Amino acid sequence: MNQAQISRRRFLAGSALLAGAVGGGIELFLPDPARAQNAKVVIKLDWLISNGQIGDVMAAQQGFFQEAGIDVEFNPGGPNSATVPPVVAGDAALGQFSESTQLVAARASGVPIRILACGFRTGPYALASLPRAPVRTAADLIGKKIGIQPTARVVIDAVIAKNNLDPSKITIVNVGFDKAPLERGDVDAIGGWITNTQALSVLGPDRIDLLMSDLGMPSYANVYFATDRAVEANAEILARFIGAASKGWAWTRENPEEAVRKTVEAHPDMSLEWELKTIDLILRLAFDADTARDGWGTFDPAKIEEQIVMFDALKQYEQGRPKIEDVYTTKILEMTADIRPRI
Repeated sequence: MNQAQISRRRFLAGSALLAGAVGGGIELFLPDPARAQNAKVVIKLDWLISNGQIGDVMAAQQGFFQEAGIDVEFNPGGPNSATVPPVVAGDAALGQFSESTQLVAARASGVPIRILACGFRTGPYALASLPRAPVRTAADLIGKKIGIQPTARVVIDAVIAKNNLDPSKITIVNVGFDKAPLERGDVDAIGGWITNTQALSVLGPDRIDLLMSDLGMPSYANVYFATDRAVEANAEILARFIGAASKGWAWTRENPEEAVRKTVEAHPDMSLEWELKTIDLILRLAFDADTARDGWGTFDPAKIEEQIVMFDALKQYEQGRPKIEDVYTTKILEMTADIRPRI
């Protein structure tokens, strides 16, 4: 999982670049599905390919995309790569955000994109602490020094508000993603991605992880999205992608170690040792009771609405909160209901 920024500053920065690009003249770079048996589909990622995309990589390697009649190209992101503009401009058929909060903020800024499916059941941003000053519940934040990246400050503010905590009794310290402040005792807990197991390993085996979802913060992660126009005009292509990706994730669940080895072979910047140690966590993030009932990639609109209400209360939407019905579509999930595995 990446270390993508998760505050509205990043979301709105990308949106500002789109001010002149969201008019009715946009043409998506997708062939007519009625005429194309092997359509070229580009997906713009929020970050570099990592363990969060392992199921998608397996969908490509195991031929599931080909079986669906699409040739998929992964377009990785990075610190200087914007996720939304290529999708809105039509250079990519769809994109993937690290967190659902990003899409909501973009939509609130007037960018016409919608959630199609959610690969992770919750965002993997968490607080790590140690037994000397454990943070296991929201109440444990009182009297503690909490190390938070400046771009994630709004998240901890939302946690404080959600749990009716007194902010004057919690000290927020600006940190990076390095875990040294917690090691040294400069802070009692530190924010970061639980999927970055190698970075967290310096804290030792007694580390305590507390997900934002455990603190009352609803979110989804690895969020697949497309423009309103693409959903209307190219639903079949998008459904082919999501259906095939779901098969890749099911294959990964059945063959976790092999999936890791194949992914690392294709992307040698990843560590085989650490990805093997992380795959069980990745699968727990990808599958739960909801996916067992409704299939991989499902999401609950009520959970997204709760998220919108929380951030709206913190005045995060300068142009007003978006309508929940504008933030997502269930059309693609409905079209793939018989394909997506219920695991």
